[in-house]
Amino acid sequence: MTPERRKRLTDVLSKRQNDITVVLENVFDPHNVSAVMRTCDAVGIQDIYILNSTVAPRKKWGFRSSSTASKWLTVHQFTNASDCFSSVKEKYKNIFAGHLGEGSRDLYDLDFSKPMALVFGNETLGISEDVMKYMDGFFIIPQVGIIKSLNISVACAITLYEAMRQKRLAGHYDYVRLPEADYKRIMDQWGLEGEE
Repeated sequence: MTPERRKRLTDVLSKRQNDITVVLENVFDPHNVSAVMRTCDAVGIQDIYILNSTVAPRKKWGFRSSSTASKWLTVHQFTNASDCFSSVKEKYKNIFAGHLGEGSRDLYDLDFSKPMALVFGNETLGISEDVMKYMDGFFIIPQVGIIKSLNISVACAITLYEAMRQKRLAGHYDYVRLPEADYKRIMDQWGLEGEE
């Protein structure tokens, strides 16, 4: 590995955020999953959770240009909602889902400086009733148009860039936030461990 390549990877790893994640519930289009993964990588999210309780689990994702993002992420796949959210709750205090319903908070009222998991549901059905019971709250992306929904990858990108904006203001990208054990594990996963 060239010194330039190593520096690029260690620079990326130093910006990874340990207190924010995305959970996708039964997102059937692999291109949407790939696009979400690419955005996660772009804003420094390392862990992504994929719950496939009605959609078959996948080993490969969509478009070649964005499917490579999965190799830089830690992807946790589940087929059972209880197992998935039990794992998520161990690390992330608050779990909020994008949901068009009464009582949903405005995206821009969420405090992304605190540990948070963001849940996005199926392209057609949204978040299932089974998954709703695990949520601490719901949010909406404010819109003024006729159509009140967005493509899942677009909704996720808007949400994650608001999270990044808030986290940058809070100084979360100014220092390494991953625990040492996670940092070393990811270095090994990326082929950096033992490199001089």
